[in-house]
Amino acid sequence: MAVPRIIVSGLGFITSIGNDRTAVTDSLRHLRSGIERHDFFPGHKLPVKVLGTLKGFDTAALQWAGWKWPAGYQFQPEALRGMAPHGLYALCAVEQAVADARLQPADLTSSETGLFCASAGSPRLTRHYLNQIHDSNGERIPPMGVVSTIAGTLNFNLAAHLGVRGAVAGFVSACASSTLALGYAHDEIRLGRLSRVLVVGGEDLNADAIYPFQGMRALSRNPDPAKASRPFDRQRDGFVGTGGAVALVLEEAGSALARGAPIYAEMLGWGQSADGQSISGSDPTGRGLALAMQRAMQASGVGPADIDYVNAHATSTPAGDASEAHALRAVFSDTGAQPCVSSTKALTGHGLSLSGVMETGFCALSLAEGLIPGAANLENPDPACAGLNLPRETLAASPRTILKNSSGFGGSNVCVVLRRWNN
Repeated sequence: MAVPRIIVSGLGFITSIGNDRTAVTDSLRHLRSGIERHDFFPGHKLPVKVLGTLKGFDTAALQWAGWKWPAGYQFQPEALRGMAPHGLYALCAVEQAVADARLQPADLTSSETGLFCASAGSPRLTRHYLNQIHDSNGERIPPMGVVSTIAGTLNFNLAAHLGVRGAVAGFVSACASSTLALGYAHDEIRLGRLSRVLVVGGEDLNADAIYPFQGMRALSRNPDPAKASRPFDRQRDGFVGTGGAVALVLEEAGSALARGAPIYAEMLGWGQSADGQSISGSDPTGRGLALAMQRAMQASGVGPADIDYVNAHATSTPAGDASEAHALRAVFSDTGAQPCVSSTKALTGHGLSLSGVMETGFCALSLAEGLIPGAANLENPDPACAGLNLPRETLAASPRTILKNSSGFGGSNVCVVLRRWNN
């Protein structure tokens, strides 16, 4: 029996660098940043002053009825009643991905279609609803308070909205969450349990979702949007937060070809590992991430010399980027391989659990459009990067095979391998 080939057939983007595939591709090609000046608490002098902002959305209101979004989406506003802001972003991204993949309603409700999601929930709405309960001494308990706030909110709402019957699951592994969702989606299709999985990552974009990281001194204090997110640069001082949502349709190639759907990339395989060391910090040696990269390549039947581009996890934190640089050197430089390396978080900011599926979508565009995103904002590479190939500008190249890295709290490392489709 032939092993299924698993491909990316649909993409949907609500990101700081664009709200559709065309805009995102243009931003990657021209290294156009989505980071802007931002006051998290207007009127107060705080050290963090930048954010990867979303354009065309207004989710400042606490109730969904006060939210605004770009014209053209077909869902009913009432679909938002159980959602947090990132649920709105996800609805828009999913609508794009479903249309892009030429899926019909019957495809979504088929027992062969699954939905895997990743998000951290909604800290802002959690705070609001809990305050209502405490302020009323338990007399006011919002009926949608639980389903709109906890980490599974995307799973609950999107599964019901789309009528998903094949499988639904959520993944909570911090910044590796949506990459892990992709890995398990790949395996479900490879095992023949499902024909396709819609993988969705989303995060709120407000002070409650982003600013707590300042307590860990993880956010950049650089007020210049053009310099604040600078992965692998020796002057980096922390990450820039962002939010939004990205949806990706992963499916067995035959079903996509039969529908005449586009094929952006083939997902060859994936790998994971754990550092087993720190609650929040990466292993300084990079051993855990190196193992995940090696496992991903082994599962995909490729070696270091086959990788043309690595989309790094690098968030622009001093310790995290150095750890990843050590891992990349061990896996590639020490074996004589020289893939191009960059982190697109220099343009977008760090999307937390959203980042993996977002950047995998960028990799799919790289393969389909023939480009390798440059290492934006990189002026003086950290000495730990010695020997790495870090192109400063986007290359008009045609990569064949791409490795995508993700790492999260608790030492979770997840890597996926994508290849240009060749039928």
